[in-house]
Amino acid sequence: MKILIIGAGKMGSFFCDILSFKHEVAVYDTDPQRLRFTFNTLRFSSLNEIDEFAPDLVINAATVKYTIDAFKTVMPHLPKNCILSDIASVKTGLPEFYAECGHPFVSTHPMFGPTFASLSNLSSENAIIIAESDHLGKVFFKDLYNELRLHIEEYTFQEHDETIAYSLSIPFASTLVFASIMKHQDAPGTTFKRHMAIAHGLMSEDDYLLSEILFNPNTPYQLEQIQEKLSQLQEIVKNRDSEAMKQYLARVRENLGYLDKK
Repeated sequence: MKILIIGAGKMGSFFCDILSFKHEVAVYDTDPQRLRFTFNTLRFSSLNEIDEFAPDLVINAATVKYTIDAFKTVMPHLPKNCILSDIASVKTGLPEFYAECGHPFVSTHPMFGPTFASLSNLSSENAIIIAESDHLGKVFFKDLYNELRLHIEEYTFQEHDETIAYSLSIPFASTLVFASIMKHQDAPGTTFKRHMAIAHGLMSEDDYLLSEILFNPNTPYQLEQIQEKLSQLQEIVKNRDSEAMKQYLARVRENLGYLDKK
């Protein structure tokens, strides 16, 4: 299969690496400097090169802010039956775009990134494939993600957005609050250092990505849940209520599955 990857960033390069030994792969980026670190692939910095390549599948690994714009840029240079695919963590606007683009599509979300995951060992990571996607596109990504030993779930666009609000918005918001009151520590403890490492990793991400994940329409409810539980904890601590603290900690352990492990 001929596969065009848009964007030679970390995830674009990752897909180049894993696909280039079984498929004919080309990567397109408007910045030729970013193409220096790709190997075993064709390197395109001109749209005319895409015309000649005539890909069967396009994997859009552009920054989430430019996902739809990147599709629109290359679409005039694609065969009519070329499958469009995105790996965006934010699907805002994509269902509407796919409905009108005139191409088959497959939308997936690898639930990991180069900041925190070990891309050489993904057996503990997950991926989502959007249910509304084209059948052949879903088959391709199911095979690929199975080869990477990822756990796969199939969700609708709506279910995906609800999941992201829970699995990303909560840790993002919690980390931002933690970091927003941070002061330098000369002798930090282990837990503090781990939290700091997460905060530094999060803040290395693109501002637009962080904003769009938190702007998910399902996020406000999750933030209300955080506020409610924080208020409960604040009241318990203020009153030094040992019995209430015991019950609070028991609920936390239950949420974490401690009772199932006994």
